[in-house]
Formats: sequence, C-alpha cells, structure tokens
Amino acid sequence: MNVIQAIETRRSVKAFDSNHQMTQAEIDQLLSLAMLSPTAFNIQHWRFVVVSDPVLRHQIRAVSWNQAQVEQASLLIVITADLQAWAKQPERYWKNAPKAVADQLVPAIGHFYTGQETMQRDEAMRSCGMAAMTIMLAAKEMGYDTCPMDGFDFDAVAKLLNLPADHTPTMFIVVGKALQPARPRSGQLAMNEVVVQNTF
Repeated sequence: MNVIQAIETRRSVKAFDSNHQMTQAEIDQLLSLAMLSPTAFNIQHWRFVVVSDPVLRHQIRAVSWNQAQVEQASLLIVITADLQAWAKQPERYWKNAPKAVADQLVPAIGHFYTGQETMQRDEAMRSCGMAAMTIMLAAKEMGYDTCPMDGFDFDAVAKLLNLPADHTPTMFIVVGKALQPARPRSGQLAMNEVVVQNTF
C-alpha cells in the first residue's frame, strides 16, 4: 500500500477483534516509525504510553465514556506531551549534528521557548498530532485499523498513568483488526470551503 492509498482508506474504526494480538515486532516497528515524525527544533516532545495491563485498560475505559475500543483494540497508545522537553538537556537533540549547527540551534531553543508557556504547549501538541498521524498511516500500511480518541477525562487518565506534572495526555490511538468497517464518510466539505488562495 502506498501513502496515498493509506490516506484514502484510513478510517476511524470503533469495533475491534479483541482476540487479535499484535506481535512485539509489529508494535516496535509502529513506534519506531512514529519516532521519525517531525518536531520543531527536533525536540521530540512525544511520549508514547503503551497500555498493555488489562486492569489499567479497564480503568481507562471507565474514564473514557466507556468506549469499548479502549479495551478491545489490540493496542492502546496514550500519546502524551512532555511540555518541558525543550529545557531538558536540549543538546541531546543535536548530538549528531555538525558542531557549528549544534552551537547555533541548541541556544536558540532556550531563547525561543523560555517564558513562553503557550508556545511550549502549542508546539508539543503539534508534534504529538504529527506523530499520531504517522501511527495511523503506518498501521494502515501494516494491515491494521485505528481510531484517534480525545473522548476521555484528561485529568483522570493522567492520574491513572502517573504522568509527571510537566506531561499531559494529548490523545489515544487504538490499533487493531477491525470487526466492522467504518461508516461511510459523513460529509466532507468541498475544497472551495477549506482551501484559501493567498488571503481570506
């Protein structure tokens, strides 16, 4: 399957085969691909919490409007954002770059984000969104279906996962084998409603 086919056929599936298990190799491949997603300054804000404990998944389902796919999908990934990743040893993000490049970009990270809490959060959310799309398209190419989810109590999930104070959940991605196809697309807007040439 090529990228265009993955984009065209990716749908948000709600019913999954709860008996299907992904191999560890498949999970590792999916996460490795997600880690190639772009981030500003190469900060890599995303943290992928793979929830495999059945008790914990049941608890998460309870604070996710009882949505069955939280438990029934083969894989539950809670994509969380490290909001302070920009300040945590930023030289790590440029360790393989030429010294002249690292010497320019590492200090720029601090200049750009220090005191800018809204920018810190927005950047982390953008990064997690791109990683989520990478997971969904890669999963489709691997023969799996997915569903991105934000229908959950963010504070309750953070508590269940024991997230550090400077981390926040951004969304779930559930991955697995569909039991039922997604419903037909419900109403895509026309291109002339969403594409603007130059200015509004």
